[in-house]
Amino acid sequence: MFTESNMSNTGMNMRGKITFYEEKNFQGRSYECMNDCSDMSSSLSRSQSCRVESGCFMVYDRNNYMGNQYFMRRGEYSDCMSMMGMRESIKSCRMIPMQHRGQFRMKIYENENFGGQSHEMMEDCDNIMDVTA
Repeated sequence: MFTESNMSNTGMNMRGKITFYEEKNFQGRSYECMNDCSDMSSSLSRSQSCRVESGCFMVYDRNNYMGNQYFMRRGEYSDCMSMMGMRESIKSCRMIPMQHRGQFRMKIYENENFGGQSHEMMEDCDNIMDVTA
């Protein structure tokens, strides 16, 4: 679980486009999304592949941005289940701002509801496990 602070919309490019498909290999019905979507079930019964045409998105295997989350950048994901180790199909997504200028700070917590030990980060890191060890 994490929180973000010192974020402003100033200087952020909010453009992104992702297309979800019901079946693997971009088959079946599709749903195009250019911003946050808390519940895709009204548009698709499931989503097992997708194309990120622009921007970056965080996708979730439960509605309302809950459950396991997966970061997706520009590219084609022909089988989300096996490529990302998902057990469920994608149910919701959030667009990630393209740019942020200025300082940023992120605090991560060991447990749910901001419990357990915490660690604050102010720089990019490739592996979160290296930072918290």
